[in-house]
Amino acid sequence: MANSQKNALIVGASRGLGLGLVETFLTRGWRVTATQRKASPDLAKLRTGALTIETADIDDDAAVVALHGRLSSQKFDLVFVVAGVATQAHDPLHEVPRDVAAQVYLTNAVSPIRFAEVFADTVAPGGTLAFMSSILGSVGLNESGGWENYRASKAALNTNARSFEIRHRERPFGVLLLHPGWVRTEMGGADADIDVDTSVTGMADVIERRLGEPGVAYLDYTGETLAW
Repeated sequence: MANSQKNALIVGASRGLGLGLVETFLTRGWRVTATQRKASPDLAKLRTGALTIETADIDDDAAVVALHGRLSSQKFDLVFVVAGVATQAHDPLHEVPRDVAAQVYLTNAVSPIRFAEVFADTVAPGGTLAFMSSILGSVGLNESGGWENYRASKAALNTNARSFEIRHRERPFGVLLLHPGWVRTEMGGADADIDVDTSVTGMADVIERRLGEPGVAYLDYTGETLAW
């Protein structure tokens, strides 16, 4: 009988939501390959026979290609690019140094797509390629302002992911952009609405329900569709 165990690649799993997703999918019986930019003691604590830990920085093209070389024999039902930054997110755009603004854009909007391009051939038929987006990336829902550079980077990620899906539409996998909710993490802060477990449980439910669904969708952790 063929092995029916699902296989996930979680990119950016050293802490917060990425770490929570690894733990959730392991609990649900998935095999998981988790990446870290540098050694993560919290991730190491989860090590089981079903977990493989790799080190790679999504902003480093050579490291991403090398990671692909190490993992190219595998097929993943889920490739989820979680990694992102929110440097000087509270500052208005004109107060953010140009190099900082550019790096946020590269890490949040460019590197995830470049990673997906390299790893597209590892997504199993009927699988999903997911990106960690945000409701802040919705242009239509921006009625409060704030987080200007971060918002713009996530809106750019959404646009780039739609273009990625169009270019790869003949491939047998779907593309998801997921808003995790406002979560009590280092990025979200102590006053956020929900805890990590609520967010990652919801996102895992959405992913499992949508495995095999073609096209691109922009959803929150409850499965609700968000306005672009």
